[in-house]
Amino acid sequence: MAGTVLDTAPTAHLGAAGTSKQHPKAQPMFGRKRMARGLWWLAPAIAVLIAFVYWPLLQNFVFSMMQWDIYSGRSEFVGLENFSKLAKDPVFYTALGNNFLYALVSLVFQVAGALALAVLIESRRNERLRRCLRALYFIPSAISLTVSGLLFYFIYEPQLGMLNHLLTALNLGQLAQPWLGQESTAMMGIIMMSQWQGFGYSTLLFAVAIQRIPRELFEAAELDGIGPLRQFFHITVPLVREMTGLMVIVTISGAFQVFNEVMVMTSGGPNNSTQVLGTWLYENGFSRNDFGYAAAIATVIFVLTLAIGLLQMWHTKKRRVQW
Repeated sequence: MAGTVLDTAPTAHLGAAGTSKQHPKAQPMFGRKRMARGLWWLAPAIAVLIAFVYWPLLQNFVFSMMQWDIYSGRSEFVGLENFSKLAKDPVFYTALGNNFLYALVSLVFQVAGALALAVLIESRRNERLRRCLRALYFIPSAISLTVSGLLFYFIYEPQLGMLNHLLTALNLGQLAQPWLGQESTAMMGIIMMSQWQGFGYSTLLFAVAIQRIPRELFEAAELDGIGPLRQFFHITVPLVREMTGLMVIVTISGAFQVFNEVMVMTSGGPNNSTQVLGTWLYENGFSRNDFGYAAAIATVIFVLTLAIGLLQMWHTKKRRVQW
């Protein structure tokens, strides 16, 4: 009995001393060193972000409160006068409305439509056919926006364009019109070109997300007699939720940053009916030499895209898929 007590007492003492006093002190020290080492590795990336992202954003906000002539170098602090001018600018509201229209149509085609097309492609049994279809739909995305804009500019051309010739050949010549030359159709013509160009890329991303879904789920659904439509809404849609959230963020952000398509096809015309925030920023900054006002427009673009992105990320995080 006594020997047992003598043998176990030192062990208990060492355990109490080693566990409760020495280990807790060593662990935080190791953790701090590891964190410091990690920060050293992150330092170059943080420096690049500060220099090329956060500092220009801060500079842009400062410029938005100035009346600045970049060619002569004269500048004057005007406070919120540029934003007040923005609130009274009818072209700004036209541009903002066009961006929202662009975002809405893009959500229909590049999110909902691309998901449906990806499901149809991945439902094919033949692997070679699936690969061919993916490549076929991705080809337009490999073409630059400038080239795509020029291509559709000639397609929409009223006299020699393919679209009006096709309508005439189908005995629908009464529908032929100058698509980019009138306010009622110009913006939608640009948007349709953009959907054609980006549709394949979105489809490919959704196809990758669908490939990650375990095939056993679809096989079990088929054994239970569940049809393709119910499989789509009860299996595919819930399990590609994260990719859907990402595509919504990317699509809406891209819709508020659109620039090349409009500049190549209409330059904001006719009568400013196809202006978007990016082209109206360019018009005021480089054509009218009003860089303070252009910076105010850029600030609005940043705030809108940031708010929409944060809201969508918060919503997606709440509904994250657990495998």
